Amino acid sequence: MDLLIKGGTVVTASESYIADVAVSNGKIAAIGKDLNMPAERVVNAAGMLVLPGALDVHTHMAMPFGGTVSADSYLSGTRAAVCGGVTTIFDYPVQHTGETILGLINSKKDVLEKEACCDYAFHCCITDLNEGAILEEMQQAVEEGITSFKCFMVYKKEGMMVDDGLLATLLLRAKELGAMINVHAENPDLIDLRTAQYLKDGKTSAWYHYMSRPEFVEAEADKRVVHWSTHLDAPVYIVHMADKEGLEACIKAKEEGHELYVETCPQYLEFTCDVYKREDGRNFVCSPPMKGQESLEALWTALSAGFIDTVATDHCPFQSYEKDWGKDDFSKIPNGCAGVENLYPYMLDAANAGKLSFEKVVEVCAANPARIFGCQNKGAIAIGKDADIVLYDREKDFTISVNTMHSDYDHTIWEGKKLHGYPVQTYLRGQLVYDNGDFVGTPGTGAYVKRTPKS
Repeated sequence: MDLLIKGGTVVTASESYIADVAVSNGKIAAIGKDLNMPAERVVNAAGMLVLPGALDVHTHMAMPFGGTVSADSYLSGTRAAVCGGVTTIFDYPVQHTGETILGLINSKKDVLEKEACCDYAFHCCITDLNEGAILEEMQQAVEEGITSFKCFMVYKKEGMMVDDGLLATLLLRAKELGAMINVHAENPDLIDLRTAQYLKDGKTSAWYHYMSRPEFVEAEADKRVVHWSTHLDAPVYIVHMADKEGLEACIKAKEEGHELYVETCPQYLEFTCDVYKREDGRNFVCSPPMKGQESLEALWTALSAGFIDTVATDHCPFQSYEKDWGKDDFSKIPNGCAGVENLYPYMLDAANAGKLSFEKVVEVCAANPARIFGCQNKGAIAIGKDADIVLYDREKDFTISVNTMHSDYDHTIWEGKKLHGYPVQTYLRGQLVYDNGDFVGTPGTGAYVKRTPKS
């Protein structure tokens, strides 16, 4: 064996048990008690949890937005990922008029082949059909393992928004191909109307970012997505769910048997809209914004009950000076926050505190993302799967600080957050890439994950 992890507690989405895990040629080769086999590297994991690497299925690395580019390159963003126990990221390249899906994806692959520190996949954001050519190209994209595409119901001025007709067209086309549409749901017209009125009234602070797009503005769009998905009988994945009313519409559709998946993010589980009243409130500006306490509690309840399928980050950080562009005009603040290195530690801390089970965290951060998006070799400690393994010390105390993160941003909304329990090692396909606070991998070792469409 290349690696033998001895005596840890293996955690799956359904159970936990003490066992050894043996790795050969990047795959999990054996699981059992007291495995007696030679190995190049033997790790004593007694007292630790042995977890599958997390899949962060929502990131925006090196993304042009708001007059700048998100602060993490593919190198720094994927480096941060493995240091937090994320072994696969999904990025969201944005296709614009005149661009092809595969041309865009291949340009990203060229960079990632040199820079990626973890494995990677893509959801392509479609903004224009290019006279129907994109509908044809979607089939080729699915054959290349790109089995999900994104639609923005917002960002009209940025040229990224789709209307209801285009959304319905893409839902149906994806269904034909065994693919799925991911949707950012907010009502753009209400946002524009409210933003213009607040700015006219001289209400310019970060608080009015939230007020311009409060719960009901997101909920209306959530309900519209549910309406189209259920009546067209097409699967849909709603990203970064943040509001109670929209969540309730999704839960009702799920209970009626419709294929609908819900993602939320750690920032909506931790913070409320009150952060926008803080002096540094602009640093928390993301879309959708954090909502009220009632929504936060509804998200935790739904997560525990199994109505939220995945937790991902929407990782899209910007530098402080860029956030400061909106100091006197909230509409100029680049939208996005950091999170890829904090996803697994935050959720595992919640399990350590008894808010969730460790099995539930593995389910929503690893097993479900892999299953929903067709990553057959990911998401579980199981024989034949990729040896993406995280060793987690339940007793290790850790305080999040920008100084201990591995990204390229200069601030984090998680500054000062205390965690009980923290990852101590991350293995990517059997290779040690993170070790007790240090990145020890090599940029370019990450591999493209070709995904399987729905049957």
